[in-house]
Amino acid sequence: MALLACEALTFAYPGAAVPALRGVSLTVEPGEYLLVVGPSGSGKTTLLRHLKSALAPHGARTGRVLFQGRPLEEVSRREQARRIGFVMQNPRDQIVADRVAGEMAFGLESLGCDPALARARIAEAASFFGLDGWFDRATADLSGGQCQRLNLAAVMAADPAVLVLDEPTAQLDPLAATEFMALVRRLNEELGVTVIMGEQRIEEAFASAHRVLVLEEGTVAACGEPRAVAARLFATGSPLVTALPAPVRIYHGVMGREIPGAREEAGATSAAVGPGGRVAATAPGPRASLPTIGDGTPAEDAVPAPLTVREGRCWLRRWCAERGHGAAPATPVPAEPMGCSEESGFTSPSAAEPERCSADGFGRKTGASRSVGIHGRDAALALRDVWFRYDRAGADVLRGLSLEVPRGSLCALLGGNGAGKTTLLKVAAGLARPLRGSVRVPGCPGRRGPFPGVALLPQDPQLLFSRSTVAAELAEMAEMAEMAKVAGGNQAEVVELCDLGGLLERHPLDLSGGEQQRAALAKVLLGSPTVLLLDEPTKGTDVLFKKRFGQLLCALTERGVAVVMASHDMEFCATWADRCVLLFQGIVSADDEPQRFFGANRFYTTAASRMSRDVFADTVTDGQVIAACGSVAAQGAEGERL
Repeated sequence: MALLACEALTFAYPGAAVPALRGVSLTVEPGEYLLVVGPSGSGKTTLLRHLKSALAPHGARTGRVLFQGRPLEEVSRREQARRIGFVMQNPRDQIVADRVAGEMAFGLESLGCDPALARARIAEAASFFGLDGWFDRATADLSGGQCQRLNLAAVMAADPAVLVLDEPTAQLDPLAATEFMALVRRLNEELGVTVIMGEQRIEEAFASAHRVLVLEEGTVAACGEPRAVAARLFATGSPLVTALPAPVRIYHGVMGREIPGAREEAGATSAAVGPGGRVAATAPGPRASLPTIGDGTPAEDAVPAPLTVREGRCWLRRWCAERGHGAAPATPVPAEPMGCSEESGFTSPSAAEPERCSADGFGRKTGASRSVGIHGRDAALALRDVWFRYDRAGADVLRGLSLEVPRGSLCALLGGNGAGKTTLLKVAAGLARPLRGSVRVPGCPGRRGPFPGVALLPQDPQLLFSRSTVAAELAEMAEMAEMAKVAGGNQAEVVELCDLGGLLERHPLDLSGGEQQRAALAKVLLGSPTVLLLDEPTKGTDVLFKKRFGQLLCALTERGVAVVMASHDMEFCATWADRCVLLFQGIVSADDEPQRFFGANRFYTTAASRMSRDVFADTVTDGQVIAACGSVAAQGAEGERL
């Protein structure tokens, strides 16, 4: 008997023209790990919330949800609370107690658990999940990763039969996300806990899952074993292939399985050959999806697609060795730059001159030439020796931090939870006053803030919502911009840019996490800021929106807008940022252009870099790895002809 099942589940939110779920049927067996993926707004959160009555959204529903063969409505709320665990996207939304110990006890006490049994379960869970060192701390003092670990421990203390997780790593830094995913995998593999997880960041979860369910526009687009699902998405030309883990994307790109959108956007590919035949990868042309090289390897000779970085590294080493390419040299080879159009900032490589294709693959100047161009501009924002603490007796969050952001640049802030990224953005916006040091914004001499022309999109987009529909939110912002005599952005253009056409009459709080991000971003853009501060803007969004969002940020920087973005999304930063800054304990510990930044890092780097660094130097994006493989294949073919 299936542990959980959905039978022809269809659901529509009040006032929605199109159902959020349409005829979804699935079964989940005991001990199974099911990963639910799909674009933002595809119905992942809606589906997961239907698996627990207390969280089910309000609206029109047909079909059934069964738990151990019984309709979910016939299972008491008490039994559901005990047997169906749920971990939400925002780590702090689920915490109700002010101390860690109290949070661990709350659920068991609510279920009427015997005190002696409760103490034993709390002790066991706290030890298993590593809460021992901070068991007596206040929950307000925990990092995002600690909060989510606490949520997981508190849920599992009740010994549920199934664990449902809704994008649990969306607000965690990469290292905390990896640790959290490892805990979930242990629960499934060692304890036999049934896991159903909806996730956008699938690098860690994809290989661990027994099955992957792909949702698209509220329907099941694919369901099966991870490698089979990946192969089907490639075979059908689905745009969802760009959401697959980097090793899968790189493998299919190298083996000649075209990734949708590559041919239209990729342009030419080329490579610069360094000492000893070393390939300095170049990637596709402007704002490209991934290309393919189609090296002629027969399909029957192809190995199964790698799902993890480890599998991908082994496959790439073998593939390169078979073509006579050895390990990468110790000294990285500089990439050949390509100029940008002065009008748009995007480059269209000439078909007659493929060798001049950009080395970073996104139409930007690379290496030293790009850095000189950026740092030669006037500063749009300057922080000098900034110190900040939230209360007089507390610890310093920023400790003598200095940062200058030129006009027309995109600066990415990286670092673990608690490194000071959000605090830096608040200080830069003038919403928090530094203990000492200065914040300078041109046109605001001596002003303490908030600074006109500086807009902050907070990590929690719900903080910006006060109206009953998305349309009303945008109208309110447009009216405020007009009253302030600001040349506000064209509302229709912003709606199209943020893909809000079908969401205007929806309540903002009924939207998915990614849709809320898009709505909040649209509201901020209507104010036409000159400095745009973004706190985790790609959190909860799908890869298709990330691409549009990256193009939007590039368009804004071409107009002179300075963008400062705090992010845990290293692939996005490697692809779109001009500059990456690593914060640690309130200071800048590293500052460089993306290719050198991620190429030099071992932990804060991309999956493509970890997979390829043994054979290529400074390839940090999928496109760069695929292009480097293209050069290896071309050199091998040339050698055979000679």
